[in-house]
Amino acid sequence: MSNNASILHASCVSVADQGCLILGGSGSGKSALALSMIAYGATLVADDRVILTRIDNAVMASAPDPLRGLIEARGVGILTCDVAKSVAIRAVVDLDSVETERLPQVHETELLGQAVALLRRVDGPHFAPALMQYLRSGRHSP
Repeated sequence: MSNNASILHASCVSVADQGCLILGGSGSGKSALALSMIAYGATLVADDRVILTRIDNAVMASAPDPLRGLIEARGVGILTCDVAKSVAIRAVVDLDSVETERLPQVHETELLGQAVALLRRVDGPHFAPALMQYLRSGRHSP
């Protein structure tokens, strides 16, 4: 793929037309976090493989055709979901890094040459709902 496109081993959901790209190693819980967010009202964009395409200043996420509308639920099987066709990425969640700060600094990462907010894994039942609220309304900036 070109500098304006890439395929990642990841999951992605959409909340209020805001994309959340979920990264992590095999077995890190990408699909599980996506399923939790879907239970709170997110819409699946892609699971297992995510196509990223840069359009102007936005990084858009979509699913490869064979995987569109499918998500793995470990121990249950492959499930079907309603799906968002494409969404601009607003945040990246890195499940391989743990956030240790109660009120962390703002972090960023780069996708296809564009800066995107980076959030690290938080171990606790509030993580999926907190991500939902973050995507709906953002963070408070004092």
